[in-house]
Amino acid sequence: MGMVEEVNRANRPSRHTDWLLSSPTLAYGRRTMGVGMKKLTQTELERHLWGAADILRGTVDAGDYKQYIFGLLFYKRLCDVWAEEYDALLAETGDRDEAADPDEHRFHIPPEHRWEAVRQQSTLIGQRLNNALAAVEDANLRLRGVFGSVDFANQDRFSDALLEKLLAHFEKHRLRNVDVPADMLGDAYLYLIKMFAEGAGKKGGEFYTPRSIVRLMIEIIEPRPGMSVYDPTCGSAGMLLEAVQYLKDRGENARSLSLYGQEKNFATWGIAEINLFLHDVDDAFIAKGDTILSPKRYDPKAREFVEGIGAYDRVLANPPFSEKVWGYEIWQNGDPFGRDEYGCPPKGYGDLAFVQHMLASLKDGGVLAVVVPHGVLFRGGAEGRIREAMLAADVIEAVVGLAPNLFYGAGIPAALLICHKKKPTDRRGKVLIVNGDATYTPGKAQNFLTDDHIATLADAVHGFADINKLARLVPVEEIAANGHNLNISRYVQTSADAEAVDVAAEVAKLQDLIAKRNEAEAVMYGHLKRLGYVG
Repeated sequence: MGMVEEVNRANRPSRHTDWLLSSPTLAYGRRTMGVGMKKLTQTELERHLWGAADILRGTVDAGDYKQYIFGLLFYKRLCDVWAEEYDALLAETGDRDEAADPDEHRFHIPPEHRWEAVRQQSTLIGQRLNNALAAVEDANLRLRGVFGSVDFANQDRFSDALLEKLLAHFEKHRLRNVDVPADMLGDAYLYLIKMFAEGAGKKGGEFYTPRSIVRLMIEIIEPRPGMSVYDPTCGSAGMLLEAVQYLKDRGENARSLSLYGQEKNFATWGIAEINLFLHDVDDAFIAKGDTILSPKRYDPKAREFVEGIGAYDRVLANPPFSEKVWGYEIWQNGDPFGRDEYGCPPKGYGDLAFVQHMLASLKDGGVLAVVVPHGVLFRGGAEGRIREAMLAADVIEAVVGLAPNLFYGAGIPAALLICHKKKPTDRRGKVLIVNGDATYTPGKAQNFLTDDHIATLADAVHGFADINKLARLVPVEEIAANGHNLNISRYVQTSADAEAVDVAAEVAKLQDLIAKRNEAEAVMYGHLKRLGYVG
């Protein structure tokens, strides 16, 4: 389960531990792309990979073909990696057996299942591909399940001619890291995820959160070297990878982060694992399963996941909005894991179950950021009682309202809830309300946040002070007086101040207009009666 240390890794030469930083291709790669050929640019690589998707478009359902493209891309990379390691070892030792020794490679690719062996097949190519992917998983504990339920053997969907065209497209370019570095390939993979998410509409939001939103969340929680970062609904692992990038951008040790996550959808779990592998991230442990019904934590001694709640320095997530089937039947009798400290959410809205899980997963000095629909901030009933309990416990530090239409398939605005298990002394008894409904750039299909927008909102949270038409520090007592309502516009208005209205005068105007309308109707009725249209 997850990523565990592979056998004999400790005995492996250090030059092979950074496999994606020195990744190879197979012998066929030497035939298709000579060493002296021009390297791909980032744009060319993205165009090349998206071209593979174009080959499948119309043959495979739009919601499914991403799995096939991601699977083939990763298989190609693995094979290229193995071959370059082999070439380097052979040049060093002159011993073919030693160069092919599984203990000398980060991952083992059985000889009969390497790319060039599959390419020798002219019929039943799909079954040969299936066999190869299954063999790679069987030969590498860390890769178990990454290819998911990908099935190339359905000849109604994948004819030999189609697969020949697809494989020929993939081998136009080598994917060794000397040609395509890990960060470059990882970014291209993120590009593919983004493109698939855009095409999937609302369903795209299930595995991808727009990067600007993720960057804002990371800027707010500020992960530091050596910390643990956890995403309980990790999708394609974009939030965890953004935490890594955050440290890289600051010249800090990104490899010192410990990354953890859980993902309910098995196909999406595979996308996340591949995403991490392609970004050369080793210290990441992603569990499979339902976070609310069966939460998992990684046990380093057992080197596997076990049921239970972990403790992390930073927690962030974009859970499914207003989940209808989330586990109410269990929580109404008390959560077995004790996460319902502030109450049981209503049956039709699971948002605060995820929030409470995240709070339970937070270390005392930790910080969490979670995306929530606005209803979480003001709905009454059970949710109102949970807000009341959270405010009484003083765990809510900030609420950041976001502009509309920033998420795939969801035009409604959302908000970020920022929580501390134990708030700093100078922030206790207050909640910062930030209204970002005007902080965005309009797009054709979707709005987005620029770097300046991200900085504006993150700086407001860190400053924890009033900012005209953007942010306000609100005492918990005032929120309590408002029925524990955290509706953002109640506390911060971004539009021009409304002019004072004389209600009595406006009512008089309305009554006058009604009288004139009635008079006009009476005149019209008289004319219609004389003309014989009415009795």
